[in-house]
Amino acid sequence: MAIDMKIERQILRRTETSDEEIVVNFGPQHPSTHGVINFVTQTTGEIIRRSVPEVGYLHRGLEKIGEMVTYPGYMPFTDRIDYVAAMFANEGYALAVERLLGIEAPPRAQYLRAIAGELCRISSHFIAVGTMATDIGAATPLTHGLRERESVNDLIEELCGARLTFNYHRIGGVSFDAPAGWSDKVLRFLDHLDSYIQEWDRLISFNQIYVDRLANVGVITREQAVDYGLVGPNLRGSGVQWDIRRDLSYGAYPDFAFDIPVGTGRFGTVGDCWDRYYVRVQEMLESSKIIRQALAKLPEGEIMAKVARKPKPDAGEAVGRVESARGEMLYYVVSDGSEKAYRLRVRTGSFLAMGIIEELSRGIMVADLIAIIASLDIVAPEIDR
Repeated sequence: MAIDMKIERQILRRTETSDEEIVVNFGPQHPSTHGVINFVTQTTGEIIRRSVPEVGYLHRGLEKIGEMVTYPGYMPFTDRIDYVAAMFANEGYALAVERLLGIEAPPRAQYLRAIAGELCRISSHFIAVGTMATDIGAATPLTHGLRERESVNDLIEELCGARLTFNYHRIGGVSFDAPAGWSDKVLRFLDHLDSYIQEWDRLISFNQIYVDRLANVGVITREQAVDYGLVGPNLRGSGVQWDIRRDLSYGAYPDFAFDIPVGTGRFGTVGDCWDRYYVRVQEMLESSKIIRQALAKLPEGEIMAKVARKPKPDAGEAVGRVESARGEMLYYVVSDGSEKAYRLRVRTGSFLAMGIIEELSRGIMVADLIAIIASLDIVAPEIDR
């Protein structure tokens, strides 16, 4: 990943090859790459010799923009870092700036952040597991996943008026309180979700063809997952029980009881594609638990702390870490005392997942590369920023 991609291409092309070895561009417009990403792939027939991610097609200078606009003015840009799970991108940035300012969101706002975030996690995971099934060759599950995602989007739209780029969080709280009757609608959806996951498992998770296709494919050992810095379901799929919500708790999460699903090698080897897939299915049920607890204990009070219109935090630095749908999302913000950040840095789960693909690609079938990329739940804007 440290080598310039143009040089990497030249290295691949200069590699000694037989007449049967060719270099193929898998992307940047391939539907199974989940965004504008290219994988420079050297193959011998159907066997991959190596596949090197080539990123940068979607770079938009989002970190630099964070140094050019005011602190509140950057919040809408965070939605574009991960448009599939934008709530987490909002919250991570808000936490970092709040720590610079030495303020904390009111309890009600913290609970609303947790509710909105877990709804967003459910929505994102339905896209992840639905598109993964489609990549493998099963068309029907994606339509089911999209249907459930639309139900979640209806709830989020009622909360903040948006369905994709939410801009719901604010430095010091959230933009809108929960409308009257909204909690009951959320609970009705969760009742449906808890029973529907069983139907989903019958449809695809435990489908023998699907299991045989993913078990023992793309195995990432516990040691590899840690060494390559994987986060979120990709780390937990290898049996590592690490979750920012519990282990470096923030916001309202210390008030909730929930489990951390990990890969168990149920049908194959711990850390295979099926384990990473099923961790996400189980996490949707854990999100349901968290939302139920948050709604039951939702405190009264304000939803915004007192924050200047153009805050100027003292010179210093702060970090905001959240457990996004794709794992740890980290914001590093440096203040020089002005109304704009001196430096802003974002670290995301999809970018970290890129590092292990070359290692996993050696000696596998071309079709298995599709399964591995899908199981890592890569979203292109998270990679390039």
